[in-house]
Amino acid sequence: MAPGMTLRIAQLTDTHLFADPSQTMLGCQTNQTFQQAIAKLQTLTPQPDLLLLTGDLSQDDSEESYEYLHGAIAPLNIPTYWLPGNHDQNLEALFEILSEPPCSPSKAIQQGGWQILLLGTMLPQQVQGRLAQEALDWLEEQLQAAPSLPTLVALHHHPVPIGSAWMDGIALENGEEFLAVCDRHPQIKLVLNGHIHQAFESDLHSVKFLGSPSTCVQFQAKQAAMALDESLGPGFRVLDLQADGRFTTEVVWA
Repeated sequence: MAPGMTLRIAQLTDTHLFADPSQTMLGCQTNQTFQQAIAKLQTLTPQPDLLLLTGDLSQDDSEESYEYLHGAIAPLNIPTYWLPGNHDQNLEALFEILSEPPCSPSKAIQQGGWQILLLGTMLPQQVQGRLAQEALDWLEEQLQAAPSLPTLVALHHHPVPIGSAWMDGIALENGEEFLAVCDRHPQIKLVLNGHIHQAFESDLHSVKFLGSPSTCVQFQAKQAAMALDESLGPGFRVLDLQADGRFTTEVVWA
């Protein structure tokens, strides 16, 4: 990438794919809506320089669902990095299939004058998430090694409350520990998460926290119990990052 150019990232999250494309989650044919999101992504100008897939990639945790995902992503020929979500318990299949180009299992990327770090928060057989001490230590090491690079951190579970009681009950359990790291490293500019199936934005600890809609169903914001927002279709987030740490972002609806 030439100096002064913008690094464009598309975040696709909570795809909840099935081995059988006719299967549904909450009445939604998730494989079909994922294809709609991919078709919309292909209309973007310019195209993304990289894709971030931030968890709950499969709903049935099958090898076939991850193969379906790889088959849909591969023709885009865009470098793709990913995280497991709470539904992605079949880590062996996930790592095997999504290590084939253009997908990569790398969790630390430096591109366009930015550092991008992906943190796994999945707990076995649990809906809520947690950052292991090893992950927090790794995050500190990466940040200490590149103190001058503006940094984007991506997780599946949301580290700050979003105002929906039911969803905040299945958030990142040790969000305060993560926020303490943010306080120590002011080069963190952006934190992205999935999991919440809605657009969310908050400024806290000098960091912009962004939640993104799912490529399938969306949840209504600020609800005590789960409620679908049937007025919204599949969506994803696009970010344009400048090497000096500035950025812009928008949610794109398919």
